[in-house]
Order: sequence, then structure tokens, then C-alpha cells
Amino acid sequence: MERPVITALADLLRGHVDLSKPRLETMALLTVGMIGARTVNLVHVADERGTDRVDPASTYRRLQRFFQHVRLPGDWAAPMIARLAGGSARRTLVMDRTNWKIGATEVNLLVLAIRTRHSQVPLLWTVLDRAGNSGAPERIALLQRYAAVFGLDSIAMLLADREFVGEDWFNWLTGNDIPFTIRVAKNRLATRADGCKVRLATQLTLSRRGRHTTATLEGMGCALHFAALKPKDGDWVIVATNRTGHDALTTYRKRWAIESLFGNTKTRGLNFEDTRLTDPAKLHLLTALVALAVAWSVRAARTRLGFDAPPRKSHGYLARSYFRTGFTFLRNRLRSDHPETLIEWTKLPKSLRKTRVV
Repeated sequence: MERPVITALADLLRGHVDLSKPRLETMALLTVGMIGARTVNLVHVADERGTDRVDPASTYRRLQRFFQHVRLPGDWAAPMIARLAGGSARRTLVMDRTNWKIGATEVNLLVLAIRTRHSQVPLLWTVLDRAGNSGAPERIALLQRYAAVFGLDSIAMLLADREFVGEDWFNWLTGNDIPFTIRVAKNRLATRADGCKVRLATQLTLSRRGRHTTATLEGMGCALHFAALKPKDGDWVIVATNRTGHDALTTYRKRWAIESLFGNTKTRGLNFEDTRLTDPAKLHLLTALVALAVAWSVRAARTRLGFDAPPRKSHGYLARSYFRTGFTFLRNRLRSDHPETLIEWTKLPKSLRKTRVV
């Protein structure tokens, strides 16, 4: 017999994912088990089943078969993730990449995450088939997938680091009127209104309007606004935006949240790098379950804190992050099979589109 929380979560998932009852129970076991065990390693997740009637080795094989046989549409989890994460209907999105090695195999994920007031949650992702940076076609395809589910008009701002630049990419964003604030290299050439070509760092240093300017990057058909900051002991931070540039640096600071997100999915939370899965389809499915676990933890923090703010230490930083607050709260509830453990899932609207298995 399954733990009550696993059976109950499987019943709730039935309204959103078209899988058989045993497969739904396995999906629930994976979601609950990753949080309880603090790892995605299937050997440890199998131990979270919580019954002495079934050999853990048998449960482990069951989890393996789930990844071997289950194939769901690529973005099946996105509506549930967005609902669990909460926040405004117009979203701040952050694009970044995370990678690690499993033996000699490179695992390389291009991730689009939601940035809410208190947290960040992975929403969509692409498993890249190589090491290194993504290309414009892959970034565009990721945003087109987002548009198919939520619509491009729901993007309040797209944030990204210096890795995410390029003529085709910027032209596509401006052509589709997607607001963005993206960091660019200081040595990029730009054309001023008078036709003179200058390096961005030079132009921003000489600008009479402070460290703000308007210019056109090489290969682009329209001008962008640029804002710069030069820390005393650091490198230039120059950001490009197709909106007003005067609050661009403040907006760009929100991008750092995705670095915290990667930490939450790895060493500070679910230890994503413990997986031995390298097949892209299996890795894509596992990432969806990790994203659901992160979104659930974020929503659980709201349950735990209510309208209160997380406590801060004397230096002003949070004593415990919003994710960690919810993650710990969930783990404590899961240990005791608390009757309200799944309250965040029960609030999901039944109108969410049901995903059919392929």
C-alpha cells in the first residue's frame, strides 16, 4: 500500500495528466520522494515509498520503468508550474543555462524561469545536445513554446546575461515587441545617431546624460537603450533594453535570482546533479518533476508564512530563503503525513488543460 500522501497526490494529478493509476502513483512518488530524500537519485527516492511490504529494489525498478516508458508532451507541466508558483499574469522571465557532467557526458540545459516577487521557478527548458552556449534558434524556439502556452503579451520583461546576445536574437525580440534587458560586453561596437561607430564603454563614459545612451548595435535595424555601471573593483556592467533605459540596471539585478534557482535545484535543495540519466527524453521528464517540486516548495512557503515576510538577519539578508522556508516546511509535513500536506495542489483549478500521454 502506498503512503496516503502519494495516493492523494496521484488522485490530484489525474485531473491534469492522462496516465494510468500506477503511472500517476509513480509520478507522485517521484515528486514526494525527491523532496523527502533531498535528491533525484532513484535509489534514495525509492526508499521514500514508506512501506515494508515492497522490496526497495522493486520500487527502484518501477521508477526506472517510468522513465523508460512514459513520454509526455514537452510542456505538459508548464500550466501547473505557473499556477503553483503564483504571481502576476504578466511575468518577468529569466533565461539562463546550467550544465554539469555525468562521467564523460555533458548535461546542458537551457532554462526559462519565472521570477516572482519572492522566488524563482523553472518553467520551460531545452536539453541541448552539446556543451557550450545556446544558439538563437534554440532561444527563439523556447520562447515560441512559451507563447504557445501563455502568449507573448504575458511577458513583462525578459532578463538574460552576456551569453544571450546576437543579431538574429535581438532582432527577433524587437520584431516581436518582447521587452528585454540583457547584459552586453563592454567592447561591443555601436553606431550613434550621428553615424559614428564607438565602443559601448567609451560612449557611456563620455555621455553627458550620465551612464545612459541610445545607439544601434551592429546588424540591428533599430536603436536600443544602454545603461552602465562601473564598480570600483569590478568589470563594466552594461545592459541593453528596448524599453526605457533609466531603470534598466535595477531591473537587471533581478536576473541573479536564476543563480539562486540553480542552487535550489542542486546543492541547496534537490541535488539535481545526482541523477544518472543522460537520455534527453528521460532528462526532460525528470526536469519537469524537479520544476514541480520547486514550485510546490515555493507555494508551501506562502502557506507557512501567510502575509508575513521571512525573517532577516542583522545584515539585512534573509535568514532563510523563500524556497528553503517552503522546502523545509514540506519535508516536515511529509515526515508526519500531515493531512494538509497537499493543500497547495488542491487549490489548482480543474480547468487546467489535461495532458495526454504520447
